[in-house]
Amino acid sequence: MDPLTLAFLITGGLLALGVGFATGRLVRVGAAQHRLETAVSEAEALARRTEDEAEAFQREHVGKARDELRRRQQRLEKKSEEFKEKQQRVRAKLDERKTRLELRARTLADREAALQQVADALDLLTAEASRRQTETEQLRAQVQTLATSVGRRQQELASREQDAGALTARLEEEQSRLTRLVEEHLQKLEYAGDLSREDAKEHLMAEMAREAKLEAAALVKDVRDDARRRAQREAQKVILKAIQRTAAQTTIENTVSVVELKSDDMKGRVIGREGRNIRAFEAATGIEVIVDDTPETVLVSGFDPVRREVARLSMEKLLADGRIHPARIEEVVDKTREEIDEEILEAGEQAALELQLHGLHPELVRLVGRMKYRSSFGQNLLAHSIEVAKLASIMAAELGLDARKARRGGLLHDIGKVAEEGLESPHAIVGMELCRRYKEHPDVCNAVGAHHDEVAMATPIAPIVQAADAVSGARPGARREALERYVERLQNLEALAASFEGVERVYAIQAGREIRVIVDPASVSDALAETLAADIARRIEKEMEYPGQIKVHVIREVRSVAHAH
Repeated sequence: MDPLTLAFLITGGLLALGVGFATGRLVRVGAAQHRLETAVSEAEALARRTEDEAEAFQREHVGKARDELRRRQQRLEKKSEEFKEKQQRVRAKLDERKTRLELRARTLADREAALQQVADALDLLTAEASRRQTETEQLRAQVQTLATSVGRRQQELASREQDAGALTARLEEEQSRLTRLVEEHLQKLEYAGDLSREDAKEHLMAEMAREAKLEAAALVKDVRDDARRRAQREAQKVILKAIQRTAAQTTIENTVSVVELKSDDMKGRVIGREGRNIRAFEAATGIEVIVDDTPETVLVSGFDPVRREVARLSMEKLLADGRIHPARIEEVVDKTREEIDEEILEAGEQAALELQLHGLHPELVRLVGRMKYRSSFGQNLLAHSIEVAKLASIMAAELGLDARKARRGGLLHDIGKVAEEGLESPHAIVGMELCRRYKEHPDVCNAVGAHHDEVAMATPIAPIVQAADAVSGARPGARREALERYVERLQNLEALAASFEGVERVYAIQAGREIRVIVDPASVSDALAETLAADIARRIEKEMEYPGQIKVHVIREVRSVAHAH
């Protein structure tokens, strides 16, 4: 085949192939366009069906959702109310727990304070034990010194026994010589005086007996004087040792306590409208309140230290609180009295612990604590009793006696001064009866009753307690007798007024120039109150000695109280 034909064939084939390809492509494009249009129409139909179904679904389920939402909202509101109620109950429980925790915290604080006090007491006991150990070592050294002295004295005694033997031999020689001289003297008397032997013998024996009596009396006097001097020196040594080993602080009590104010404006609140606050305070405490020109100061005056301390603390609490009116005053005074009672018990326990006295009856411990607020000739009674106990203990130990009994007797020797009963008897007798009532040892009871010689001293403990009491009271500045007489006069004045029927409380104020008698309104009428005031005044004039005049106030007050719940 020639090349031209071949080329023509190839060209024709290529053209046919191109036409066929183009035709096939056009056919495929048309088919695809048809399918696309079909798909679009189906999609639009599907979309319309979907929208219709969605609208139907929305119409059907939105109502249900709204109903469900409404029900859920109601349930939520109900749960919210239940939650609020539960929250209130929880808050109430939390408040209650908080209150209990605060109470427990205060209790723990009190216990910590008590533990701290116990720790302090243990420290004191440790210090006391170390001091006692030092004293024991000193006593051991003294015992060794005494043992050495005893050995030296034994040697001297042996030497003196040898000298006594020699003197005995010499005495026998002198006696034989005296017998010989007597014989010669008798013979000379018989010869010179024309006396018989028997008469001369009697005359000589009478002379010798008279001379022997004179010599014996002189010897007894010398021995007694020497024994008295030695006993005096030994007693002074014992007392000096006791005084040197006991360092007690001297406390002088007075009759006035000072209450400081923040400003002078507080004086008006203390006095109150028309003086009602100050009258209510004096009626509740039995203490005179002095409001004068002294800047930022109010004075509370009274002879009874317990009442004066209650008044001072109550006044400070009222000033700090700011609410000062009669009802509040009575409330604070009653609460302060309870606090003072607790302090009294604590003071008694502390004194017993300091002196290592165990087994004291609780009532005796309370009475010992009351001594803290009493005075003996101006000297604080508790400090004086503790000092007497220490002095008596040291003296008893130096003399080899029971130091524990001496301490008990010294601490309790003036307990009759704070007793609420038996005021007509001497305080030593009252104290002895109290000790017997509360089962103290008979030696201790005798020491308490005999320290002012009201009863006979039956044991060596009694004179030791008496001596310790005298030493404690004789120290310079320890006592002021004038104050004691003043307090005793006011106490007798209150006791006299309180002895009348219907009298509830008696307070002596204005240094004894005025007494306030509070009576029971149920048993004393207004007319009887006037008669009672006159009777008390007449009896004071008849039985008591006092300077100037005494004003008697009889107070009859009726109160009606009701509570609204």
